Amino acid sequence: MKLAKNLERLGTESAFKILAEAKKLEAEGKKIIHLSLGQPDFKSPKHVVDATKKALDDGHHGYVLPNGIIECREAVTRKIKKLYDVDINPERVIIMPGGKPTMYYAITLFGEPGAEIIYPDPGFPIYESMINYTGAKAVPINMLENKNLSINPEKILSLINEKTRLIIINNPNNPTGAFTEKDKIDHLAEGLKKFPHVAILSDEIYSRQIFDEKKMPTFFDYDFLYDRLIVLDGWSKAYSMTGWRLGWSVWPEKLVDHVVKFCVNNHSCVNAAIQYGAIAALDGPDDSINFMMGKFTKRRKLIFEGLNSIKGIECSLPGGAFYAFPNVIGTGMNGKEFAKKCLHEAGVAIVPGTAFGKKAIDYVRFSFAASQDNISQALENIKKIVG
Repeated sequence: MKLAKNLERLGTESAFKILAEAKKLEAEGKKIIHLSLGQPDFKSPKHVVDATKKALDDGHHGYVLPNGIIECREAVTRKIKKLYDVDINPERVIIMPGGKPTMYYAITLFGEPGAEIIYPDPGFPIYESMINYTGAKAVPINMLENKNLSINPEKILSLINEKTRLIIINNPNNPTGAFTEKDKIDHLAEGLKKFPHVAILSDEIYSRQIFDEKKMPTFFDYDFLYDRLIVLDGWSKAYSMTGWRLGWSVWPEKLVDHVVKFCVNNHSCVNAAIQYGAIAALDGPDDSINFMMGKFTKRRKLIFEGLNSIKGIECSLPGGAFYAFPNVIGTGMNGKEFAKKCLHEAGVAIVPGTAFGKKAIDYVRFSFAASQDNISQALENIKKIVG
């Protein structure tokens, strides 16, 4: 068989490789504490599950519109209105099977040889993977230049040229847990007025997981960007629904038909019944979100203080999401070496920083979407092997 050459440019998500290796060690009898995958360790809300079961009982078993049932799209617009006081036409909303299709379609719409796409590094690995796959030039934003790992708007604006087609912003950030406040996002949005040829993909999947009662600086605040703004969000992180494969995105009107064609060619439509569960999540109470954030706040403090108490490890305080991203070079190991030692000697599964970009060679990612007991035990185990 002769395969297409662009397959050689396609990357992957290493967290799943770490999970597979950890599961193999568990099968051999070794106890592993899992701090690698980015998913909340809580059940999906009961009223969401019940609504989905009812939808199945009511006969919602067939095909639906490729952009999502209108009831679900309207629920998304109601939530946007409630959270941000912004009115969005539901025809601009597309329900997706997770967050990745929005990344895939956005990058594919703009990426081709000769084009440039700016993305965060370290960042979610699918960004760079898909940019490379399209043949476009992947232009990294060095997220490690700022001490708190937040977005530097001037740096981003300096990377734009006539070949730039798309900028990807992720706030709060995976893998760093960094949160960029509104004044910097305001500066970036204002600066983008000078570059009307550049589209923006704002990945806001962690928008409901921000600490210290700070507000989300959403790109919905800038209506002057709507004709080139794509916003990615969903249910996975906020409602602990990762396995449901359910996300939503808002697109410029002129791109909607193109994206719907992608949906038809790729997945036809999103599972009908779970869209009714999605409506229940958005229209229902935020009790589950508030409960999770209470737990994550305690875990954040535990892992931040615990990591910084270990000789050779330096960690900034996460401002959002549920990740800590410490620099471990002081241990005498780079991130890959440190992660391997943690897995095989401490029984703690974490992800090396280079899984999220070449610049993060001295870093690792800890997910604190795990119990306080497991986090405490993991820190104790690591302290023993580091000395």
